[in-house]
Amino acid sequence: MLSKPSYVFDRDVEWSSLRQFVTSSEPEVRLGIVSGRRRQGKTFLLRALTEVTQGFYFTATETTSTNALREFAIALAEHTHSGITYQLDTWEDALRAVYQAVPEGLIVIDEFPYLSAAEPALPSLLQRALDPGGWIRSTSTAKLLLCGSAMAVMGKLLAGNAPLRGRAGMELLVRPFDYRAAAAFWGLDDPVLAILVHAIVGGTPAYRQAFVRGDTPASIEDFDAWVQRSILNPDTPIFREARYLLAEEVGIREPALYNSVLGAIAAGKTTRGGIANYVGRKDSDLVHALTVLEDSGLVCREIDPFHARRSVFRVVEPLIVFYESVMRRAWTPLEQHRSRAVWADAQARFRSQVVGPHFEALCREHVAQSGDELFGSLIGEIAAGTISDPEKGTQIQVDVVALAPGLPSERRTILCLGEAKWNVRMGVGQLNRLRRARDLLAAKGFDTSSTVLACYSGAGFSDELRAFAADSSDQPIALIDPHQMYSAD
Repeated sequence: MLSKPSYVFDRDVEWSSLRQFVTSSEPEVRLGIVSGRRRQGKTFLLRALTEVTQGFYFTATETTSTNALREFAIALAEHTHSGITYQLDTWEDALRAVYQAVPEGLIVIDEFPYLSAAEPALPSLLQRALDPGGWIRSTSTAKLLLCGSAMAVMGKLLAGNAPLRGRAGMELLVRPFDYRAAAAFWGLDDPVLAILVHAIVGGTPAYRQAFVRGDTPASIEDFDAWVQRSILNPDTPIFREARYLLAEEVGIREPALYNSVLGAIAAGKTTRGGIANYVGRKDSDLVHALTVLEDSGLVCREIDPFHARRSVFRVVEPLIVFYESVMRRAWTPLEQHRSRAVWADAQARFRSQVVGPHFEALCREHVAQSGDELFGSLIGEIAAGTISDPEKGTQIQVDVVALAPGLPSERRTILCLGEAKWNVRMGVGQLNRLRRARDLLAAKGFDTSSTVLACYSGAGFSDELRAFAADSSDQPIALIDPHQMYSAD
């Protein structure tokens, strides 16, 4: 049954998808695509799979086609243990050789974008071989997995008129650990500490060991010291990682512009106009840069559920936000090992630009994970939203908006309106803002009859607010702190 090895942490969903793909008896299920940003454990997962299946595994490098063929031949000879020396002159030779050597089972080609860059015809060769009349059908039943970290490249393998469109039986995206799994992976029992650590390193598995030398904060009191000795230490690999994440992406031709865009978003300039003003460019000048950053999985664009034409951009990778907000402006003193002074100076920015927005994102993730239990209904959309208050001439920013599924022409049901404050003890004032937002949405035609008003706080709630929540006769009020967010119940 291809049981997941005990040394693979979490990844039950991903392993189940891989197992179903490998064990499928359908003749059309021959090709699978595995992608994900760097450091998410794709290689670790696929190596474990090839060990279980005794499959063939090849990791491509950034080299010429001729040298890649030579490396492929060596890997194939090592896999077969037959003493055969493979002479591969073309990639069609390579494909025929590997399918002959692996007539059944699994073939994995990791970092496939390097191969397709060296030999652009490779996807077309695979298409011809995999098609119903192709030669693979008569020589092998093996499954082929193509894996890569260049998200823009991997995303185009099956898009539009791409040669492999319609040929894949699986398209798996390996994401970072969710916030609960990340806390368990780092061995963090304190939810407040877990949020602070997650605001810096996110759910990227690779950062847990070599990147910080296996160092984790022992307690909330140790957090500041941990940041200084690990994250802000120029002698650790994670110190320069945020810079490498951008440099490794395909299509980055003007690094200064891309860094400026990321810096603008990290500083809270999340609209296209705000970003343009921050970097000193026209809106039109940023279209390509934002598209590349989205395709690379470093930035996402979120549409306001109450204003279809209004959207905001967010940096997906927490380490980049931390770098842009804390490290970039103090790079020279950090390289001089002055992390204590830099960290002391960065406290206000860390709370407002890093932890605050990250806590809001985690609250939305909490709703995504637990919404069915919280609201007793399937969630169709989760985002932050802005509600105009014409009477007061202001706008109400709502950090967590959960809507039930529905078509654009249907009356939408608001399941939840939530406000998130990391460093503020929440009171009735925040609750009243949510009530006002609910009433305004009801006036606009939304169904708010069962809307839950949720207050998320990392600093607690006032006694008055707790009393309101305990005796909410009109509509339910949820008060959620970090301990509840990390609870398995």
